[in-house]
Amino acid sequence: MKVLAVDDDPDIIEAVGICFALRWPEVELVQAPDGATALAQFEAEQPDVVILDIGLPDISGLEVCARLREHTDAPIIMLTARDSELDMVRGLETGADDYITKPFSHLELLARMKAVLRRSVIGTLGSGEAPFVDGPFRFDFADHTVRYEGTKVPLTPTEYNMLYHLTKNHPKVVRHRTLLAKVWGREYIDETEYLKVHVQRIRAKFAAVSPGVDPIENERGVGYRLNLRQPVDSSA
Repeated sequence: MKVLAVDDDPDIIEAVGICFALRWPEVELVQAPDGATALAQFEAEQPDVVILDIGLPDISGLEVCARLREHTDAPIIMLTARDSELDMVRGLETGADDYITKPFSHLELLARMKAVLRRSVIGTLGSGEAPFVDGPFRFDFADHTVRYEGTKVPLTPTEYNMLYHLTKNHPKVVRHRTLLAKVWGREYIDETEYLKVHVQRIRAKFAAVSPGVDPIENERGVGYRLNLRQPVDSSA
C-alpha cells in the first residue's frame, strides 16, 4: 500500500515515516512538502491514502483536498495543528474523510488509517438482496448503485453506506450514534459533524441529478430517516 504524506514540517514527515516503519512496514511512504508537489506526486504515484496538512506554504491543504476530490475517491486524512470545530468541518466539507490534530500518537494515526480504508470499500453490504424501489428512487444492492429517475447518483463508499443503512431501516429514524457506529465505527459515535457534512454531500448529489430532490429527513436531536416523499426538513 502507498501513502502520500503532505506537510512542510520535516519532523512531522519523519514521525509518520517512523510510525509506518515500526508498525506497518508494508506501507510505501511518498512525501510532499507543499501543495503543488502533492498534486504532482498524487498524479505520478496514485497513492491509496493521503495524509494532508492544512497549513501548507503555497496552496492551502483545503484547496489541495478539493482538487484531489475532483478526480479521486482515495481516502484523505487532514493532519493539522488546528483543532477548532470550524476547521474540522471545513476539512470534511472539502472532501476529507477524517481529521487528526497534532500532536498525534502512532496508534491514533494507524487507527484512523485503518478506519478510512475500511470505509473506502463497500464490500458485500446487501449483495444478495433484491433492489429497493420507491417511485423514482432505485437502490441496487447487487451492484452498489443508487439511481433517481434512471440517472446514477455518484456516491462515495461512505455515502453509499449511509444510504444503505437508512434504506434498510426505512421508514424508521436511525439514531445519530447508531448511524455513526454502523458507518464509521464505534469510536466515532460522538462525531455528529461527520454525519451532518455527509448528509449535505448526499443531498447535493441528488439535487444535481434532479433539482429540489432531498432523500434524507432530519429528526432534530434524534437522527435521520430516508424520506422519499417531498418536501422534507432539509436542515442538518
